[in-house]
Amino acid sequence: MIRKSSLLLVGALMGAAAITTLSQVPIRVSDTANAAASDTYRQLNLFGDVFERVRSDYVEVPDDAKLIESAINGMLTSLDPHSSYMSPKSFRDMQVQTRGEFGGLGIEVTMEDGLVKVVSPIDDTPAAKAGLLAGDLITQIDGEQVQGLTLNEAVEKMRGPVNTDIVVTIRRTGVDDPFDVTITRDVIRIRSVRWREEDDVGYIRITQFNEQTSDGLKSGIEEISKDIGSDKLKGYIIDLRNNPGGLLDQAIAVSDAFLDRGEIVSTRGRNADETQRYNARAGDLTGGKPVIVLVNGGSASASEIVAGALQDHRRATILGTRSFGKGSVQTIIPLGANGAIRLTTARYYTPSGTSIQAKGITPDIEALQVLPDDIKGRATTKGEAGLRGHLESEDKEGKEESGSQAYVPPDAKDDVQLKLALDLLRGVQVNGAFPPAGDGSAPVPN
Repeated sequence: MIRKSSLLLVGALMGAAAITTLSQVPIRVSDTANAAASDTYRQLNLFGDVFERVRSDYVEVPDDAKLIESAINGMLTSLDPHSSYMSPKSFRDMQVQTRGEFGGLGIEVTMEDGLVKVVSPIDDTPAAKAGLLAGDLITQIDGEQVQGLTLNEAVEKMRGPVNTDIVVTIRRTGVDDPFDVTITRDVIRIRSVRWREEDDVGYIRITQFNEQTSDGLKSGIEEISKDIGSDKLKGYIIDLRNNPGGLLDQAIAVSDAFLDRGEIVSTRGRNADETQRYNARAGDLTGGKPVIVLVNGGSASASEIVAGALQDHRRATILGTRSFGKGSVQTIIPLGANGAIRLTTARYYTPSGTSIQAKGITPDIEALQVLPDDIKGRATTKGEAGLRGHLESEDKEGKEESGSQAYVPPDAKDDVQLKLALDLLRGVQVNGAFPPAGDGSAPVPN
């Protein structure tokens, strides 16, 4: 067994606000890899031949370092949408981002058909204020075509000094012609947890899982309980809609906040002895108050870990639309002064042993938003199953159906899902899925 100091990533999506986690993760080099046939290594001679031919005959003198970096990135991106190479600068930026503060535009992005796709603008950031929407495709950055760039290269171009402008060309479903949007870069400070009192209900929104999330959740629960009063508090709404994921340890901590015992999530690699299980510790921060979790097509990865754990343990009712369906784990392997690689090394499973890869979390109560006319036709995500080269679902029948409506109205009074959750907690409406059957007891082995 070879051990490396690694970073375990459960962030849903790579991009301008990618999220990672710091932990010690064993990296196994399998016997099969060690005993790879010699002809496989002879294929490296082909790479050497091509590399030398490019160096000697290309019309302009190429940059050797860029050639190697591009070759490495090409190899990794051919595996799945979430594996890639990070240059030293990208690696440093990623480490800064996990602290919840970084420079940029404030958008979660992925790659689709060679273009940068906006998964979700982050609340209160330049991108959100400029009107970028989930599902927008960025075709040009400052007049340069995105086609042909890797995701990391495109993200790098969107970053820059604070208070400088960038022009992105947007292709939007329902709009005939591409249009330009000017955005002023700023320091993006991610307050990952926000909360408020909805009269007798506590509302907590988690926008992503960074190093501040579990502390923010604890503060929110404490303040809500104090302000409303434990005797009057009807329960909590945990809003994970359009939350792209983030740190594995934070997803575990958030789940643990509502559980007294039992498994939260397990990860399984290629080898059986690489399985890791993460369990809850005693102590429910809410004192057993009813919980409703809101999810939609933009809820991914770490968000799905939380939703899956609370659903399987019947601790919360999941309300909304099917989640994104990213059930894979990426390990960030540092390469010293040469940056790092982001490599898919495992799948994760809910407490009942279910993989949500390319399937998503199915809500206990499905509720669709009423879409404004200018949003219709572009408020749905394809989910993980729609990403080219994604890991296939483990469903025996081969069915894949992740992704769904991902629209959240800017005004709470128009939010159908939120209003339904409030009505359920107050008893105004009744549904067989709330409270979840079992009175909070876990239906899975502990």
